[in-house]
Amino acid sequence: QVQLVESGGGLVQAGGSLKLSCAASGSGFRINSMAWYRQAVGKQRELVARITGGSTDYSDSVKGRFTISGDNAKNTVYLQMNSLKPEDTAVYYCNAYIITGLRGNNYWGQGTQVTVSS
Repeated sequence: QVQLVESGGGLVQAGGSLKLSCAASGSGFRINSMAWYRQAVGKQRELVARITGGSTDYSDSVKGRFTISGDNAKNTVYLQMNSLKPEDTAVYYCNAYIITGLRGNNYWGQGTQVTVSS
């Protein structure tokens, strides 16, 4: 069974930075893509950034401020968040599309709270 474990959330002032990490653990799997989503109170979950191989995609709201990167050897994805704004406050979820054998499945982390104060 694959598990995603996130870390790095917290409270930061506007203009500050945080770095989130998400590590996939288990055996016999291959990661196809990893992504970060976020969900603010009263809003739908939205895609923040995705990395697939060497390609990255970002939502317009974070482009230029956030950077997603991966460490294949550690099965880990990172989200470096700079110039944080109060509207970035949300629970951030790690997502991975993982192949085990001939099957692919979506996996989610437990979520980590990011709070940006003004």
